[in-house]
Amino acid sequence: MEERKRGISEDWLSFWLGIVVFVLGLAYFIGLDLLGWGIKTSVWMDVTKALSPVSDAFKGMPGLTSLFLTYLFMLVLTEIGAVALGVRVGKFIFAFSVIFWIGYGCWLLGHFAYIAATPDALKKFGITWSLQLTGEAGFIVALIAGLIVGNFFPGFSETLKEATRPELYIKTAIVILGAGLGVKSAEAIGLASAVLFRGLCAIVEAYLVYWAVVYFISRKYFKFSKEWAAPLASGISICGVSAAIATGGAIRSRPVVPIMVSSLVVIFAVVELIILPFLAQTFLWQQPMVAGAWMGLAVKTDGAAVASGAVVDALIRAKTLAETGVNYKEGWMLMTATTVKVFIDIFIGVWAFILAIIWCAVIECKPGERVRPGQIWERFPKFVIGYVLTFVIMLLLCMANPGIIKMAKAATAEMDSFRVLFFVLTFFTIGVVSNFKKLWEEGIGRLAAVYILCLFGFIIWVGLGISWIFFHGVKPPLVGG
Repeated sequence: MEERKRGISEDWLSFWLGIVVFVLGLAYFIGLDLLGWGIKTSVWMDVTKALSPVSDAFKGMPGLTSLFLTYLFMLVLTEIGAVALGVRVGKFIFAFSVIFWIGYGCWLLGHFAYIAATPDALKKFGITWSLQLTGEAGFIVALIAGLIVGNFFPGFSETLKEATRPELYIKTAIVILGAGLGVKSAEAIGLASAVLFRGLCAIVEAYLVYWAVVYFISRKYFKFSKEWAAPLASGISICGVSAAIATGGAIRSRPVVPIMVSSLVVIFAVVELIILPFLAQTFLWQQPMVAGAWMGLAVKTDGAAVASGAVVDALIRAKTLAETGVNYKEGWMLMTATTVKVFIDIFIGVWAFILAIIWCAVIECKPGERVRPGQIWERFPKFVIGYVLTFVIMLLLCMANPGIIKMAKAATAEMDSFRVLFFVLTFFTIGVVSNFKKLWEEGIGRLAAVYILCLFGFIIWVGLGISWIFFHGVKPPLVGG
């Protein structure tokens, strides 16, 4: 990326971008509808009826006006962030604009009735069948479009690099997501508490089982050095890009090590994102919360894990409704996936600190070198603070005054109109950065062999087993229940 001197990290930037949207949404509680003009995309047969403002207060506004205002708002918001990062303004504006409009086009296509309509809506659209994927199919369309750009149009993808920032987009979305999940939790506090507790318990295996086994296999059977084996173990077993980078910094590896591991993580996250939600829909639709937790434990980047949680939430809700007539409330499988993933993220800094101590005190043990306790804070993913903050604020507000839950739902629905678009940008840009040919030419083959063996040999299946142990029999609330 062509960046001048950074004034803020992407991690902190995602925190502040998400908080801005959250604060503007909170104004709804004092009678100021500051986000109601945001775009809402509906399932459609007539595309002219697909677009509308999210709030009824703006129902007289044309859908195209709402969409253009949404684009301008997100452009200004991210451009302020780009300036803070030191990115070239003109190039960012161009790249973000292209990414936004392609991404939204994919999102709109994903809402086409033959793709998205659920069984209960077929009659409404005058059709007899659909793929029943719900509107979240737009995420998959965006991912496919991004993969096409990244792998077949490298020159074009190069022009988009200033705004091709999937980690920034997904982390911002997760901060906003916390608010909506806080309201959902207040509605069913008993289930939410169970999800939080079970999610905390489930992550223990990622550190005590996954990491040690991957490190051992990398060292003993593939003969990687400690410098390579540690980031590889973190990237494969814990939390993908963030963990690989944090581990590389903790053990002071050469920069190429976490970069190569991170590139590999992104590739396999795309593979998992395409495959695992559909496996979950086929085999786990009767255990929806197991499916959600599995996405959080098995998919190894924040973006792909949360995105796969959104897809599996849509797929399983649609299949359950079609097979049994049971209509689960939206978002609980996504919440489970996100909760598990965020708990893992929370401990990245702690794990990096532990590894730093081990490397300093045992493996490298350089005279006079000391590990600073402040390294925990340096490695801690800051966007998680935003997620927890928005979640807790909405949860406490609604628990203290249950009468405002309806208003809180309206406020978070407006925030979600932007959260969803950050998700879409994430899917598209994940695809754009996944240039399979280039990474293969850089010698990523042996690393990939470790990844394939560990991920498909035991990590996915151990994660499924742990998810089953902690979430078997737990069901989301029902619509109207």
